[in-house]
Amino acid sequence: MTDLLTSREHRVNRFATLRTALAALLDQRRGLRTAVVVLLAAALTAGGLAVASPAQAQTRIPGIDVSHYQGSINWTSVRSSGVQFAYIKATEGTTYKDPRFNYNYPAAHAAGVIRGAYHFARPNASSGATQANFFASNGGAWSADNLTLPGALDLEAPPSGAACYGLSTTGMRNWILDFYNTYKARTGRDVVIYTTASWWNTCTGSWTGMASRSPLWIAHWGVSAPALPAGWSSTTWTFWQYTSTGSVSGISGNVDRNYFNGARDRLLALANNT
Repeated sequence: MTDLLTSREHRVNRFATLRTALAALLDQRRGLRTAVVVLLAAALTAGGLAVASPAQAQTRIPGIDVSHYQGSINWTSVRSSGVQFAYIKATEGTTYKDPRFNYNYPAAHAAGVIRGAYHFARPNASSGATQANFFASNGGAWSADNLTLPGALDLEAPPSGAACYGLSTTGMRNWILDFYNTYKARTGRDVVIYTTASWWNTCTGSWTGMASRSPLWIAHWGVSAPALPAGWSSTTWTFWQYTSTGSVSGISGNVDRNYFNGARDRLLALANNT
């Protein structure tokens, strides 16, 4: 307790010194704006508070990703809560269509949420081209309407079974490239790749070949910065799913929360392919 009181007295004395210095600078009426910013930053730092620089402000845009597991969603409430974008599950494998997609996708758009569709890959079920066509024909296509992101390919271990779907690293690389090429031919857009560093490095053999083609949507929960898979580790992430237990107004229960790595104008540039 003595150490705590001494620390508080020390901070009080520092604040008093800073206030005196600030008063002198105000009287001089020179460099007012700079003095205020510098001294306030110093005062807050002395009190144990962090100050973000203007360059650090608003560099991550909040978003979510959802499927039928979230049940009924009030997209107007979601948008009002500050969420600016959402990835919405459309398809899985060769035959599955998410039963909530036909509601969620247009409702998010109507509420002003920048939306994109995603496909859960099942590389053991059919070729990459077959699944890319299925995805593009069932909600995954792109439109230049200022609110639609390019589709995303969800690459992760299945709920059960072999993590790499029984494919060799070469087979997985070929499957992903087949999906990518077919999706781009159908939509004109580079598919976004959702994955984890561990899955990607294990199942593709730390392949670097997609980093120059696809924006990365990395999943890594409970950390201050995500680990990046091979290839993207020399660039950066575009989307980051940082938790699976988030909460958002308009959605009951847990929801995945995400960031876009940049300001809103860059998110719109990605949506509009500009």
